[in-house]
Amino acid sequence: MKPMTKITNFDAAKYLDGKETIVTYLKVAFEENDAALIRTALNDVARAKGMTAVAAESKITRQALYKALGPNGNMTLETLLGVLRAMGVRLSVSG
Repeated sequence: MKPMTKITNFDAAKYLDGKETIVTYLKVAFEENDAALIRTALNDVARAKGMTAVAAESKITRQALYKALGPNGNMTLETLLGVLRAMGVRLSVSG
């Protein structure tokens, strides 16, 4: 009998290990213009950088960050800008 193959869930946060990778990842998510996808991407980056560190630098509690980046999160613009700043990226618009 063949041994069973173990399948693990993919966790993007494990691969977000540099600024260029993070910027590209977020850029692609924002280009899709899908709030849930953007929130998920921000959550992945926050976990990669450390939720406690991102929350502190964003000037919000860790609990508030988890809520904002969770499945039902709907953060304010002020929170979004703070989180992006804590991640070392800026929001820009193009047309």
